[in-house]
Amino acid sequence: MHLLYFDPGLGAMIIQTIIAAVAGFVLFSKNLMYKIKLFLGLTKPIEDDVFDDIDIKDSDVENEKSSEL
Repeated sequence: MHLLYFDPGLGAMIIQTIIAAVAGFVLFSKNLMYKIKLFLGLTKPIEDDVFDDIDIKDSDVENEKSSEL
């Protein structure tokens, strides 16, 4: 009977690989399930408009540009 020797570096690398694979699978499947649910109409699309909450008038932008010159 042959026993394998794992030093701490190899053991840590194996554990890190397993954790990375599990995390990658979870993130990939979460995104995939969202797209499937979106296609089937079970969820509403997320609107990610960052600039909707900022009120900037065009005149404010023009005044700032003229003051920089």
